[in-house]
Amino acid sequence: MVLRFSNRIFSRVWNRDSVAAVKIIFKENIGTQGRGGYFDEFGIIRDVIQNHLMQILSIVAMEKPRSTTGEDIRDEKVKVLRCIAPIKSENVVIGQYLGDKDSKDSEHQLGYLDDAGVPQDSTTPTYAQTILYINNERWDGV
Repeated sequence: MVLRFSNRIFSRVWNRDSVAAVKIIFKENIGTQGRGGYFDEFGIIRDVIQNHLMQILSIVAMEKPRSTTGEDIRDEKVKVLRCIAPIKSENVVIGQYLGDKDSKDSEHQLGYLDDAGVPQDSTTPTYAQTILYINNERWDGV
């Protein structure tokens, strides 16, 4: 938050007039092997996007809070989340990773369904990407 609100140069350009898009990317270096039973219940959207990545989005996009108290920060984060436009299906990609049987790395040979804890008919997404639009004065159109 210090970078966002204490840097006068950065804070002046952190808006729709200077920013075309903001990408928030999360990539794990490991698969779900051994965690598949837990992961299958929630999937990438509920396990990562709806909490961890939305927290990052709200901090990155929020206005400066009145103070650094938890309540004031929470209020600004909630304002941003309420301004997110409904997600359109054409702006969403979901998938489930497969193993690469030709890989020399044994970890890459296994796919999600190869985890003993994952039902063979699972359709739980292990990959998700979406475009979100924040309809407020700072971010409208980004």
